[in-house]
Amino acid sequence: MYKVGIGYDVHQLVEGGKLFLGGVEIAHTHGLEGHSDADVLIHAISDALLGAMGEDDIGHFFPNTDSRWKGVRSTVFLKEISRLLALRGGRIVNVDSSLIAEAPKIAPHIKEMKYQIASALNINSKAVGIKATTNETMGFVGRKEGIAAMAIASVTFPDAPSYGQS
Repeated sequence: MYKVGIGYDVHQLVEGGKLFLGGVEIAHTHGLEGHSDADVLIHAISDALLGAMGEDDIGHFFPNTDSRWKGVRSTVFLKEISRLLALRGGRIVNVDSSLIAEAPKIAPHIKEMKYQIASALNINSKAVGIKATTNETMGFVGRKEGIAAMAIASVTFPDAPSYGQS
């Protein structure tokens, strides 16, 4: 049985912090604020995968109230989610995502992002889609106050339960 999940995340840009997107540190004047490394792309993909499993969101598994996750690289979250999925007999078919940011330019980093995400999930990088766009200078993203990401994930389970029956 195939199942899909969607994910969305947003973090505020702050001056001087490190910027991680898709598991890649990108040189920029601003970084994303958050409890972990605030990697919006990985957080959105994590929520998409958790959704496909019928689970709660990333905050349930890796709460920002738990000091163990302070400053942790978000690829750790993907590895753990992949492990949980495998324990249930699941397999990731693909993930697709979009980053929404005015700056920095994302395109030069997409190949490495795909590699980092695929490595963390133990899948082929061809099963990872990443697109980048701007918000055409509108809203908080357009004003360069934050970065947003959306993702969808498709997974398959050998004997998934029928949720339509009691």
